[in-house]
Amino acid sequence: MDVPLLYEIVTIFLLSIFVTVTCNKIKLPATVGFLLTGVLCGPSLLGIVSDRDAIDHVAEIGVAMLLFTIGMELSGEALNRLKRPVFLGGSLQIGLTVLAVMGLALFGGYTYQQGIFMGCLVALSSSAIVLRIMQERGSTNTPTGRLSLAILVFQDIMVAPMLLCVPLLSGTLDLSLKDALFSTLWVVLALGGVLLFARFGLDRLMEAVVRTRTREILLLTTLGLCLGMALLTNTLGLSLSLGAFMAGLLLARSEYSMSVISGILPYRDVFMSLFFISVGMMLNVDFFGQHFFSIIGLTALFIVVKSLLTLPAVLVQGYPLRAAIITSLSLAQVGEFGFVLAASGLAAGLFDMEAYQNFLDVSVLTMMLTPGLMLIAPRLADKLAGQQSASAQTAEADDGKSHLKDHLIIVGFGISGKHLAHVAKESGIEYTILEMNPETVSRYRNKEPIAHGDASQPVVLEHLGVTRARVLVIVISDPSAVRAITIEARRFNPNLHIIARTRFVTEVAALRQLGADEVIAEEFETSIEIFTRVLTQYLVPRQDIDTFAARIRQENYRMIRRMSSPEDSLSSTINRLPDMGVQAVRLGAASPLCGQSLAQSELRRRHAVTVIAILREGITHASPGADDVFEPGDVVYLFGKTDKIIAITPLFSGPVRPSAKGKGSGKEHIQPAL
Repeated sequence: MDVPLLYEIVTIFLLSIFVTVTCNKIKLPATVGFLLTGVLCGPSLLGIVSDRDAIDHVAEIGVAMLLFTIGMELSGEALNRLKRPVFLGGSLQIGLTVLAVMGLALFGGYTYQQGIFMGCLVALSSSAIVLRIMQERGSTNTPTGRLSLAILVFQDIMVAPMLLCVPLLSGTLDLSLKDALFSTLWVVLALGGVLLFARFGLDRLMEAVVRTRTREILLLTTLGLCLGMALLTNTLGLSLSLGAFMAGLLLARSEYSMSVISGILPYRDVFMSLFFISVGMMLNVDFFGQHFFSIIGLTALFIVVKSLLTLPAVLVQGYPLRAAIITSLSLAQVGEFGFVLAASGLAAGLFDMEAYQNFLDVSVLTMMLTPGLMLIAPRLADKLAGQQSASAQTAEADDGKSHLKDHLIIVGFGISGKHLAHVAKESGIEYTILEMNPETVSRYRNKEPIAHGDASQPVVLEHLGVTRARVLVIVISDPSAVRAITIEARRFNPNLHIIARTRFVTEVAALRQLGADEVIAEEFETSIEIFTRVLTQYLVPRQDIDTFAARIRQENYRMIRRMSSPEDSLSSTINRLPDMGVQAVRLGAASPLCGQSLAQSELRRRHAVTVIAILREGITHASPGADDVFEPGDVVYLFGKTDKIIAITPLFSGPVRPSAKGKGSGKEHIQPAL
């Protein structure tokens, strides 16, 4: 039995596995592999799939599925958080691009309708490629990541109006008043029926489906709603992708949206890969070879022009030049929805076939170059921004902080920065905050000592008083910026205690080599928190849990210090005394140590911990004698190994209950229920 396209689909899937694995070995993203697979399978090379109509159908279904998943992710709450960057930055980026490209088109002899259409094509960027690369590199939550996401969201929203404008620009929308009213009425009735169904019937349908507890029915319902809405909009003369996008938005508002998302996400990458493979199939290799130099020139011109036109959309929001350059280069490619728009323009006569092929070739090249552009963007931004960026931020960073001395500098005012500022204020520690997000700075300007600026710039650090500070804490999500700040801060102040946060343990050694005194790896600390909570559920004594955590921290960071310190350096000599430190502990009134002398406590003999000072009523008593007596409220400074200090900390707060004798399975710690 001959099944249409089955041979082609199987061959495409097998070839894509080989190509993407090869791309992975040479550090190219999977998206580039899918595009290359499409080029190989296309009619101009191997000719595995020669039916262009089938290619177009696959591409259209792929775009519809991609739009559906994006619509599922665009909740009202997400848009509300990014509303200013979305609507201000996004509208400026699209508006400036359309106007500039229209001007260039008029200068080149095209009509203004064609100029507007070309501007729409240039304005769109690839959400799929940019967001996937950012997720892989852990930069989604950086300022540049949030800016890119905001502009991409607005571009996705504007795809539908752009598609609707194509027949208007081409003049093919030739309707009488009666036909226009009739068509409008049908659209209003259809969309009204959809809204009524979403308001009164969607949750009931999803509730009935979810109650079956059958994953297959949930998946079929989701795909049925997606493709059914796409078919409805196609019947009304609109695109399949617009209907799929609307279906995604409606399901995102449903109270059962999380069930739908969990079911559809495993298939999202398949839909995206099919789309990119179909895009690669559209590339005419013969045409590319015949117009090689012109296409390369157009690609370079496209990247430069689009990057320059995106810059003002970021700068107008108050972000520094460095962030604007990184964001602009990240968005300097053609978007996946541009292929749908280009196909509509070709059918409507706004494009000829040669211009369409030029657009396809430039699109594929810009998509392939995007990973490289995003990789070099931070270094290029540092060179181009230079001292100009720093001097532009000096006034904001210098916010009356010059009087501070022995203070704390907090770089980044996310959750970690807010918590640190709160406890610093409660403890009476002077601090100053530097944040790159202008909205955050405006929100907290009258509540916190906060300034706007880029801490990787030496001038900004100098105005924060880094030479007089005691501690610098870096709690931002941009790895390259963390490294740059560490280098500059250490250069300014060799005695500064630098604490940096990073996502992965593999980055700890590199940051310590650059000058950080302490590096907190999120994945490592998260693992400790997880086993701490597990052991708590098994009623393991808290002292034992703290000892486990301290020992694991010791082993991990001792290993990191060995990796990051040369054996013949002074730091390696210090590291021969691993895990030694000073910690302050407050003596509670219920502690058995109250009223005992230092000699009677036998802290050094029994616990291997030395008391080096006692703070009492604001006076520090260094090197206390054996006859000095502990009093409630004393702050006792202990020197010793971290695990030893943590183990005896409960002794200073109150009586310590004896732990269970069993050290085996953990069941020995479980007490019977009362």
